[in-house]
Amino acid sequence: MALEAPAPSPGAGPPQAGRRKAPPPPDRVPDASPMAEAGGVAKVTRVVAANISVWARIAEIWRSRELLVYLVRTEIKVKYKNSFLGLVWSMLSPAMTLAVYTVVFGLFLRNGIPNFVIFLFSGLLLWNFFSTGVQTATGVVVNNAGLVKKVSFPREILALAAIGSAGVFFFFQAIVMVIFLLAFQSSPAWSLLWLLLVALVPMLVFASALAVFLAAVNVYMRDTQHLVEVLVGAAWFWACPIVYSYQNTVAAHLKNHGLTWVYFLNPITPLVMTFQRVLYNKTGLVRLKIAGPPQYAHILPSWGPLTYVWADALVLVVSVVFLYIAMVVFGRLAGNFAEEL
Repeated sequence: MALEAPAPSPGAGPPQAGRRKAPPPPDRVPDASPMAEAGGVAKVTRVVAANISVWARIAEIWRSRELLVYLVRTEIKVKYKNSFLGLVWSMLSPAMTLAVYTVVFGLFLRNGIPNFVIFLFSGLLLWNFFSTGVQTATGVVVNNAGLVKKVSFPREILALAAIGSAGVFFFFQAIVMVIFLLAFQSSPAWSLLWLLLVALVPMLVFASALAVFLAAVNVYMRDTQHLVEVLVGAAWFWACPIVYSYQNTVAAHLKNHGLTWVYFLNPITPLVMTFQRVLYNKTGLVRLKIAGPPQYAHILPSWGPLTYVWADALVLVVSVVFLYIAMVVFGRLAGNFAEEL
């Protein structure tokens, strides 16, 4: 948190008789350097205080919300600068990913899931929002070193702006999702559309918490950005039931070994499964698209809506606690950003 305080003029006389000169507040430190005394010109000293409360910083972020919106717009403009298609690329990229996965798992490694494109995109839609936002936010403070060292503003906004720009891409990819639903004549669970918001809110909070935390740590340990690219881009993705069906593939094995709770320690899992429940919308037995005699299986769990609500609410509670911790860590580390950058 950067605070500004003018240094006292060298020509100022002693305090008037009968008055006690009040000591400066702890966040206002006069500049006693020789440069401040030269010419009798008051010098503004910037002081970084790491003991500002989390709630005070959240309030300052709210007051700077226009800056947050501006940074989101700038992030999108810079990413597609001099691009003819512009934001259309944010729609073509997931479509190409879908095509690759559909060919691999639909033709070569047959998993038998009917309408596999819809099943895949249901989970991939939410995952892309998470992975894009977190990976971009991890290096955002380092990439904006000049801005951080010269301008006074809540530094957390940089990480939150990365999540905001990922939210814009999420919106355009959701349009692609609608197009695919129409093309494959697949109907979502209209009565459960509200569950999408129930899953999206915890995802937004969790992604913001992770983004703020990693953005601060990466200033001191630059390998963090590369580690996140490996973990989020590869390992974490396969720990979520996006390409494969949880119910038809791993549920029975986990239950037999008593490890179901370990699988759901991944906070992304229940959120992805909520999106699948609404958009893929196949809860009963479905016939698998495989050669040979007809085979039927459950692709999605036969849970009621309240089960998804409770699971997502638990993720939200954990995410809020994590966000508070991330804000505390960011506040402690932000004091020396200028020296580390």
